[in-house]
Amino acid sequence: MGEMAKKIVKIDLESLINTLNEAYAEEWLAFYQYWLGSKVAIGLQRSDLVGEFIEHANEELKHAGWLADRIIQLGGTPLIRPSEWEAKAHCKYLAPDNFDVASLLHDNLEAERCAISRYEGLCIETDGHDYETFRIAEKILKEELEHEQELEDFVADLEMAKRFIKE
Repeated sequence: MGEMAKKIVKIDLESLINTLNEAYAEEWLAFYQYWLGSKVAIGLQRSDLVGEFIEHANEELKHAGWLADRIIQLGGTPLIRPSEWEAKAHCKYLAPDNFDVASLLHDNLEAERCAISRYEGLCIETDGHDYETFRIAEKILKEELEHEQELEDFVADLEMAKRFIKE
């Protein structure tokens, strides 16, 4: 744990570590949601979407690593049991009811929008109070916004393809 890392934080450390653990849990669940979607996806644009889901899964795993490092730096312990992830996360894992591309895109868009809210809130909470956590949250927020845009682009392409097939 970093003594100065803790000393320069100007907000409640225990509360911050709790919030970081919630975000950490959400990143693991997001990783799994994308990873599983890459395995079970069926339908139009499947081959393109699988690559995108794997890329997003890897980025969510990277986010979990950044958060774990920060939690440890602040003197905390990342959640060590996967069973804790579901209980602690506000952004939940959305088990797919359907494996079609449109359903998976919908579920992942919902998850990304929750993540965007999470990191927007963390940026607001830490801005001017914890520069390193702010920097990490800002970096993750940027990537989550990119994920949302990429998924929205897939949805638009899928809709266009459906209209084209009808004609």
